[in-house]
Amino acid sequence: MRFLDANFPFINGFPMLPHLSHSDGNKIDLSFIYQTEDGTPTNKVKSFSGYGIFEAPQNNEFDQISECKRLGYFQYDFSKYFTFGKKNSELEFSENETKALIDKITSSSLVEKVFIEPHLATRLNLKSEKVRFHGCQAVRHDDHIHLEMRKGNY
Repeated sequence: MRFLDANFPFINGFPMLPHLSHSDGNKIDLSFIYQTEDGTPTNKVKSFSGYGIFEAPQNNEFDQISECKRLGYFQYDFSKYFTFGKKNSELEFSENETKALIDKITSSSLVEKVFIEPHLATRLNLKSEKVRFHGCQAVRHDDHIHLEMRKGNY
């Protein structure tokens, strides 16, 4: 598992870009799990930041990205500008390992929500009510997993 952003506020509650909601200490971004060509899971990522390399919808999947952009949400794929360069292009998205991670996350009573693009929720057969679409006003979530912890003392 690789943390991309664990809610480190830049200045007194102001989130580090490109995040808008990561300002209260309850949001965490995790990398998808990738695998090598022989199917071995790895904690390596496909960009220097861990963001911006998308697992786009396949031909038979609903394309929420195009729909949001059609509706005028021009910022929807802005995270493609935050890769800080590509690397590890030989890696493949591990559907099985990423699904297992999300299923484990959603089984925790401390987790309130998990955001991921609808096409990946369908492809990975994610059944938890905690898995949700984040809306077009955010940026796309087919390059990472966003989870929100319940507020409170742990």
